[in-house]
Amino acid sequence: MSADFIPAVADRRYNSSLDVGCWAFEVPSSMKIDIVTLFPEICHAPLDESMMKRAQEKRIVDIHIHNLRDWTTDKHHIVDDAPFGGGQGMVMKPEPIFAAVEDLRDGKQQTLNAERSTSNVQRTKIENRKSKVILMSPAGRRLDQKLATDLSNESHLVVICGHYEGVDHRVIEHLVDLEISIGDYVLTNGAIAAGVLVDAVVRLLPGVLGHEQSAADDSFSAGLLEGPQYTRPADFRGWKVPEVLLSGNHAEIAKWRKEQAMKRTRENRPDLLGRGD
Repeated sequence: MSADFIPAVADRRYNSSLDVGCWAFEVPSSMKIDIVTLFPEICHAPLDESMMKRAQEKRIVDIHIHNLRDWTTDKHHIVDDAPFGGGQGMVMKPEPIFAAVEDLRDGKQQTLNAERSTSNVQRTKIENRKSKVILMSPAGRRLDQKLATDLSNESHLVVICGHYEGVDHRVIEHLVDLEISIGDYVLTNGAIAAGVLVDAVVRLLPGVLGHEQSAADDSFSAGLLEGPQYTRPADFRGWKVPEVLLSGNHAEIAKWRKEQAMKRTRENRPDLLGRGD
């Protein structure tokens, strides 16, 4: 056995805090995501289904969802307080957010599996991950496909879910690397937005989608919306599939799809045309 060979330890256990049961082989995933929220169950639902579930089972991504109140120190687990200067609503306090992120960023919240079964080499790889701290906020940079692609190249994301009237600004000034918004509207809490962000990022990781070209063909990937798609039957209620798609001429099909993508973008999202990115 070579010196750099890492034995895989198989055990019947849960491989992430999403409680996705499977045979877990102790091999570090390509990405780790920690979500800090006041409402863990909101994040559990979308990330425990379909491709997100399979990505975790295949150890492509390791997702952990944490309750911010676990980092409070008072008996009432208070995470918010009134804003200085007056105003409506409550503001999320800095102390539990800093404590949570610093623990997660420093690797203090490794799973029991990693502590008990991961080899020294593997544990070093996990602890050496560079963390990017993200705050979900309506005041942040708007999420788009390019940003999702950039984030898919990170090894560790710590996602803070805002709530109430927002977070104490010292969190943004001294802890957060990037504020992200999923659109120009306000949600009841950032956990919903975090689920959208994680889905957009994880589906871009190698091995998540059924076909590697799928992500490249998605809307926005080439700066355009995706063209129309059709499936059987070829004739439905008299509405027929365009003949070019049945021709078998791949060059003509590619040309038609590009033309349709341009037409659809012009009709639905003209703001995308002429962008330099």
